[in-house]
Amino acid sequence: MVPRSTGSTEVRAPTVLRRTLAKAARQVDPAATTTEQGSSLARAALRFAVHCHTGQQRESDGAAFIAHPLEVARLLRDAGCSDVLVTAGLLHDVVAEAHVSADELTARFGTAVAELVQAVTDDSCVHSYRQRKQVLREQVRDAGADAALLFAADEIAELRELPAQIGSDWARFDASACESRAHEHVQRYHQMRLEHYRESLEMLQDVAPRQHPLVQRLADDLEEWPSTADHVGRRRP
Repeated sequence: MVPRSTGSTEVRAPTVLRRTLAKAARQVDPAATTTEQGSSLARAALRFAVHCHTGQQRESDGAAFIAHPLEVARLLRDAGCSDVLVTAGLLHDVVAEAHVSADELTARFGTAVAELVQAVTDDSCVHSYRQRKQVLREQVRDAGADAALLFAADEIAELRELPAQIGSDWARFDASACESRAHEHVQRYHQMRLEHYRESLEMLQDVAPRQHPLVQRLADDLEEWPSTADHVGRRRP
């Protein structure tokens, strides 16, 4: 459980986090030199996201987990999305990864942000990967266009992390294990992920604003991936 405070939307950052916050602010907005620039809502979200994800690492490459929500927020900002959407991008994993409640998100950042975050959060009670992702896609579809754009940015960022994730998984096995059950499991899992991204794209093309650049970017990124399970997860030269 990540320590949380109540009351003000501003989380006081210890001195050790100030440089992290400044660097994060520049990633979300390269024009920013301090966390005092940009909207007050996004500043509070940035501070809270860094606080919630402190000490967490990405499974794909061991980088600080905060790099993922920062990438999602940057994609949304670059696409000209609203401060509310950029804020939701910064916070979109705090429910799933830091156990922040929907009530706390609402109290800190408002109903619109909290509903967007909820719309792109997996239902952990659904244990089957395929079923869980199907529920998630329908959840996003029902939530509307803004949730679709947040979801698109998240999918783009995850897809870009996939090569590192595959490399990390393959690093657990040596060449003699290539035909093992573990190899088959890893290959099947990554194929299911790609199937989810493609099915997500089909949903987004129906729900998101027509020809939105984020949806087109996801389509372009998916074109670089193989369409059959035989090639997913193979070691790259």
